[in-house]
Amino acid sequence: MSQKGEPMYRGHPLSELAKMNMDELIELLPSRRRRTLKRGLPPRQKKLLMKLRAARKIQRKGKDVVVKTHCRDMVILPEMVDLTVAIHNGKEFIRVKILPQMIGHVLGELSPTNRPVKHGSPGIGATKSSAYVPLK
Repeated sequence: MSQKGEPMYRGHPLSELAKMNMDELIELLPSRRRRTLKRGLPPRQKKLLMKLRAARKIQRKGKDVVVKTHCRDMVILPEMVDLTVAIHNGKEFIRVKILPQMIGHVLGELSPTNRPVKHGSPGIGATKSSAYVPLK
């Protein structure tokens, strides 16, 4: 049974999810993620999973480790929880700590590739008309 306050995913505690084999876990995920995982992981996702497993071993020794990746389409699995992943957004790596609520999502969702445009006031010399904007 689950302990009080232990994170749950679709009625299953995190400790139970970690013990499940991949086939049982896949049945709990939403249809798109289920289809993706049933087709098998491509080599780059397998490589990332191996890096994350190695990082988990290092983390158990008490060291802090960050795994960098360009693999934005990797589905977050229960074994990734509590690891820190740096996800590339096209310009830089954005650090994300994987939480239990993120299971079933994709890494790319956590690293936005564009920012909303925030227009400021025009500066001197921005356009011909800005020459006549009074200075404050």
